[in-house]
Amino acid sequence: MAGTLRSRTRRNIDADSQATLPASTPVIESLKMDNLSSDIEIYSKEVLHALIADNLPPTPNNFSLYFDRLLEDKSETLRKQIHSMLELEEDNEAESTILLEHSLKKGFSAIKSLLSTTATLYKNMSLMTKILEKRKKELGEHPEIKEAIGIVATLEGDVSKLNSILKTQSSQMKSIYDETAKIIKNVENETIFDNQFGVYNKRYLLTKIEQEMGLIQEFHHKSSLIMIELCRDLKKSVNNEKAIILMTRTIARLLLKTSRRSDIVAYYGNGIFSMLLKHTDIEAAKKASERLIDLVANSNFFLADREIQLKLSIGVTNIDATHSVEEIVVSAIDGIEAAYSKKNIDYAVSLR
Repeated sequence: MAGTLRSRTRRNIDADSQATLPASTPVIESLKMDNLSSDIEIYSKEVLHALIADNLPPTPNNFSLYFDRLLEDKSETLRKQIHSMLELEEDNEAESTILLEHSLKKGFSAIKSLLSTTATLYKNMSLMTKILEKRKKELGEHPEIKEAIGIVATLEGDVSKLNSILKTQSSQMKSIYDETAKIIKNVENETIFDNQFGVYNKRYLLTKIEQEMGLIQEFHHKSSLIMIELCRDLKKSVNNEKAIILMTRTIARLLLKTSRRSDIVAYYGNGIFSMLLKHTDIEAAKKASERLIDLVANSNFFLADREIQLKLSIGVTNIDATHSVEEIVVSAIDGIEAAYSKKNIDYAVSLR
């Protein structure tokens, strides 16, 4: 049975979060601690009405996203009180996953160290066998100490047996190590976090961009992608690899600090981070970039007795369903290059 699909239209809630709601929708601007539960119920109804007005299904994901977005335009008191309640029910699933992945990699490193130690022990036993052979020859040059020669010969045999056992066990450990390495490699291919910077990894980012493209095609909303890099001129002036890594980790923490729960913060690689901003148009993404630049600029980094002002270069692009994930990512990176090409510009928009 053929049917006609109705086009879904929606407003951008970042640019128009104060859109008119039905007359029956209660709007609140602050929460009273003595009636917090009731006030959250009222606010939740407001969020639900906003979803319906935008012709979006009230799924848990959409409700959570709108819950965060609409809250940005409320009073500071309301935001603090709701965030404090959200923290109480936070399950820390992401943090637990990070710890699990970190423990897994740490366990594999321990196995690798054990194998290395065993190999060193085997080499030492082989060396001991050669030393015994040498001493036996030296004693053979003195027939008057036949008894000592017999003792060395016995000891040589014992060491040889031990060496043979150790060689077999070392071979078995090597097989176990190779098998474990394959398992770890498969696990790493499925991990979602970057162990070095504590944010999502590139694989997870690309997966989420692809998912967002599908949602945009279905519901016709706007989302953006920004790519963030520590200013290259700053890295050149520092010229200290360890210091640059520490500064990059600082950037990662600041990105997590300024991001919203619905944003995806990831490490793309080569010193570049990324933020997937769902339901966020280009203008809102530009404002988010400006906030991030200001936050970083006010977070100076100290290297010995030298104070360094951190600086970013950011590329901004839109996400749509007509281009590939790779094209979208390249467009955002092109924005970084455009920012570098212009003086006194910290971010640039790149549209396909």
